[in-house]
Amino acid sequence: MPLVTPLDPDADPETRKLAEFFNETLGFCPNSVLTMQRRPAISKAFIQLNMAVMENRGRVTSALKRMIAWVSSNAAGCRYCQAHAIRAAERYGAEAEQLENIWEYRTHKAFSEAERAALDFALAASQVPNTVSPELEVRLHKHWDEGEIVEILGVISLFGYLNRWNDSMGTSIEAGAVESGEKYLSGYGWEKGKHG
Repeated sequence: MPLVTPLDPDADPETRKLAEFFNETLGFCPNSVLTMQRRPAISKAFIQLNMAVMENRGRVTSALKRMIAWVSSNAAGCRYCQAHAIRAAERYGAEAEQLENIWEYRTHKAFSEAERAALDFALAASQVPNTVSPELEVRLHKHWDEGEIVEILGVISLFGYLNRWNDSMGTSIEAGAVESGEKYLSGYGWEKGKHG
């Protein structure tokens, strides 16, 4: 049972309108947003930040942003966000080979060196304490320009917020997210956990 019960999707008309964004990304409005709308200023600000961070501005593709979100959420242990991120990666065109082997991104041939640098950065930046090293910074700058690094860290930071929100809330996971989690992640031990 979640810490705070999500409200009806129509509880705040402004949040409902902004939340249409998630119909594209996930196919449903997340229960986390329905909980945030108990304070509509938070739900609206969150959705606008999410839209800005996840906007595709070039080489940091929508699919890669969602894989970065998955690595970040995996590091934090948030099963709710892991399932959401892998679902959105699939919906945004991540290659099946990448989705099926996301756990082995460091060595699997489906991932480029640029993607590995971004995903290693996601892992290091999501750990507490932070483990971003000078060597990792060099690798990151080898493959990505400063604007792209800002995009990558924006995703990591957004999911830092979401990981803490959803794990602390015990947010109930939606059927579509469960479906994606079971499809791509259950072979590596993923389960709903407290989000059931």
